[in-house]
Amino acid sequence: EYLNGKRNGKGKEYYDNGQLYFEGEYLRGQKTGKGIEYHKNGKLGSEYQYLNGKKNGKGKSYFENGNLQLDGEYVNGVLNGNIKQYYENGNLLYEGGIKNKFMHGKGKEYFENGKLLFEGEYDDGNPVGIGKEYYENGQLKYEGEFKEGKRNGKGKEYDEMGNLIFEGEYLDDNPILKK
Repeated sequence: EYLNGKRNGKGKEYYDNGQLYFEGEYLRGQKTGKGIEYHKNGKLGSEYQYLNGKKNGKGKSYFENGNLQLDGEYVNGVLNGNIKQYYENGNLLYEGGIKNKFMHGKGKEYFENGKLLFEGEYDDGNPVGIGKEYYENGQLKYEGEFKEGKRNGKGKEYDEMGNLIFEGEYLDDNPILKK
């Protein structure tokens, strides 16, 4: 449907091969309300709410294999709020806060095998404050302070067997003062 030469009302968009790409509603030429996108293989790609042509509100996106890729919130087309992001195999990649597309606030990152990689606070995608890092086998690797994504301040480091190998102060990821 068109009004004054612009898409208005329910509509569909297609790939060059004729496969359905998008179905939803338009207002004055911009996507609005619920919209559904599809992969070229015909499988569901995403379900989002739109406002003034931008993603707004809760939405989900899916890998071509059908597994959930992202469950999160958008504000003016940018990820903000709490999200869950997944690997293509279905395991969790990240759960927690996000601000302007970057991990922000409390969150947890995971290895592709599903084991915990990091838990703590983030700012602009980098670990900050108190956090914990883990080995891929699930064993604690480091617990302590972070600044701008690096170990800075007091901390403890462990080997893959769980043995304490360093306790003291770190500067830019390097141990500097042993306790």
